[in-house]
Amino acid sequence: MQRGLQGYFSVDAKSGEEVRAFIPHPLPPNPPIMESPELRSKIDAAMTALGRLDSISMLLPDTSLFVYAYVRKEALLSSMIEGTQSSLSDVFRVELEQPITVPLDDVQEVCNYVAALNHGINRLTEGFPFSLRLLKEIHHILLSTGRGTEKTPGEFRTSQNWIGGTRPGNAIFVPPPADRIIECMGALELFIHDQPVKMPILVKIALAHLQFETIHPFLDGNGRLGRLMIPLLLYSEKILKEPTLYISYYFKTYKQRYYDLLNETRFTGNWELWLDFFVDAVFETANQAIDTANRLLTIAENDRKRISAMKRISGSAHLIHKSLLERPLATPKWLQEKTQLAQPTVNALLTALENLGIIKEATGQKRNRIYLYTEYIQVLEEGTELP
Repeated sequence: MQRGLQGYFSVDAKSGEEVRAFIPHPLPPNPPIMESPELRSKIDAAMTALGRLDSISMLLPDTSLFVYAYVRKEALLSSMIEGTQSSLSDVFRVELEQPITVPLDDVQEVCNYVAALNHGINRLTEGFPFSLRLLKEIHHILLSTGRGTEKTPGEFRTSQNWIGGTRPGNAIFVPPPADRIIECMGALELFIHDQPVKMPILVKIALAHLQFETIHPFLDGNGRLGRLMIPLLLYSEKILKEPTLYISYYFKTYKQRYYDLLNETRFTGNWELWLDFFVDAVFETANQAIDTANRLLTIAENDRKRISAMKRISGSAHLIHKSLLERPLATPKWLQEKTQLAQPTVNALLTALENLGIIKEATGQKRNRIYLYTEYIQVLEEGTELP
């Protein structure tokens, strides 16, 4: 029975105490995973939900408008699991170079996640393989600015880390020693590429995520990168044509259960329990993303009809509206650059849309105004509320 973790005893150089670090057995689990009829049914349902999500994203009039927001929502939710205190509106504000009231480092973490995910998608689109090199590139972007820049971005750790506690000796979990990282990550890379055996895609992604979190190969950013792997693998395996699954919503909702299961699986080798949780996360999050897309489409269509009734100025107003679908928080200057309309025309259209109740000015100022596509952004922000 090799499903639990291997033990590895070493002496911590700083404290001189004996530390039990853990080295995971290479995947797949041995003995093999036993998929009960219930678990198989859940996996099938999750794959069907992913298929529906992929289909609806292809049917959207402009997929990029939704992907822009969905990617930022996933980035925010993943960062919130680590304790980041920011909102989707804060992210939009920073991207527009507008002032915010929360710590800049918090929002920068989210923006770095967005840049890292986009880099990964672009590299995979170019035909670059999902590899340790790609993970290092993505990690470098994750920690490129803000907190963690001193934690060797893009390089595997050369010292021991730990999870929980104040030192390895009293930690909740101690990942493999630094000199075993290449060995462990190399085995994980082979598993992702179906060596020594090909597994169902969702099962493979679930196992790979937990194995990465167990290895914890970097000094910082492992949690975010481990979660970022999920949409990248779904894209790499051609399950989703766009990164439209914000699975961190489920992990954030059941944060303690998520962490408990990671640790329990490490020690007991009960992969079936972890799989059950992971598949539920995919199923629920995919269905929620579908529901969100449908609601956003309804809002957009209803507002298009109201704008069409504006007659003479409806054509230009539609240009403003389409831009707000991409960025539901925008400045007059950004809208002017986006639509190439004259600034006085943009200002007049914003006033008209505000009078219709479609948008709302957020600052109360005469200058440097910011407009919110209120109903649209409210739907996007569901689930990202601060505790």
